[in-house]
Order: sequence, then structure tokens, then C-alpha cells
Amino acid sequence: MAEAARLALTLEQPTWIMARTQTAARGRRGRPWIVPAGNLNTTLVFKPGCSPADAAKRSFLAANALQAALAIYVQPEKLALKWPNDVLLSGGKVAGILLESSGQGGVVDWLSIGIGVNLAHTPDGVTDAAFAPTSLRAAGGWDVVPEDFLSVLADAYATQEEKLRTIGFAGIRDDWLSKAARLGEVITARTAREEITGLFETVDLDGNLVLQTAQGPRVIPAADVYF
Repeated sequence: MAEAARLALTLEQPTWIMARTQTAARGRRGRPWIVPAGNLNTTLVFKPGCSPADAAKRSFLAANALQAALAIYVQPEKLALKWPNDVLLSGGKVAGILLESSGQGGVVDWLSIGIGVNLAHTPDGVTDAAFAPTSLRAAGGWDVVPEDFLSVLADAYATQEEKLRTIGFAGIRDDWLSKAARLGEVITARTAREEITGLFETVDLDGNLVLQTAQGPRVIPAADVYF
């Protein structure tokens, strides 16, 4: 992500950056991200020419692409997408997505989509995660080296961008919802201010989580989800 920010304004086309090792990996809200060798650590950086709100929706494109790529190496029914930006494999977290961008005047100058995938190894020492980490190998998937998985993932993401261009975010959202974890079930969303429990009804066209609670529907733009 740091290298993507450094290069962003000099790039003329979408570019994938892969780190074989990382010394300062991070996840959402500055959380540490443990990176054993043999797992995928990559960032796509490009200039989407869109609003910050539309740039943020790319997390759904990335999640769909990750599901499609992982489904080549493990049974698809073992995979599920957790709002807002995780991929679950047999109930454990196998991949995470982190978006960063820069811009002004209502237009994003550049967007980077950071993706970490536990391919060969399950990170050790993770004791405070809502969803325990797992890996493709641990879940019985085929072995794949990061470079080969990135080639598959890049193709899958390019397909998502083409879908966004031709059918719009509604189609992307529908694809995401078809693989959503715990859709139609009771879940809990924890924001900086409160904890909200309700029926996971949908994700709206802005990418917000919609929970049906005892007080009526709640639209949640950002939270950590538990179930």
C-alpha cells in the first residue's frame, strides 16, 4: 500500500504490486496484519476517475473477484463473503481487503485496493480476531504460489470492472449478495458508538449494510460484523 501511494500519480495504467515479504503490514483501522511467507500480499492501484463513494464500492468488486479466484482451488460452497471486506473459508478468515485513496474536488485521483490472502499458511498468534484466520491449504484447497494466484485474481478483477461498466453496481451487488455470509440471519454490527443487532436484510446500492431491528431498519455505512 505504501509503494502504491508512492507510485500512484506516475502510473499510466492499472498496476498490481506484490510484496513477497512485508515488515509493516496493516489491516483496517491500523490493525496489524500478520504475513507469513507463501501468502499473497498485493495491491492494485489505478485512477478510477470517480467520486469517493463510487471508489469505495470497489471493495465489493474485489470480494467477488477473490471468491471467483479462490473457487478454482477449493470447493466454492466453502466460501462466503462477509460485509464489508472479508472472505471466509469454512467459517475462518482467509482474505481481507483494504482500500485507500487520494483526491480532492469530489474526484478520486487514485485508488489502491490492498488484498491479503492466506494461501499456504495460517497466521500464528491471532487471538483477538472476530473470525479466526485460516488458509487455503488448511481448508484442503490446492497448493498455489502467490504469483499464480495473482494472475487468476487479476483476470477476475478485470472481469468485475467490465461488469461494473456494462451493468452497473446493482449487478455487482447482486453477485455479492448471492455469496454473502449470514444473509437473512441475525448478526451484530459494532460501530465506534454502538452495537446493533438485527436481521441481515441486504446491502443497499450505496454499499451500506441494512439490518432489520426491533426499532425498524438501520442503514450502517461502516462497522465490524459479528455472528
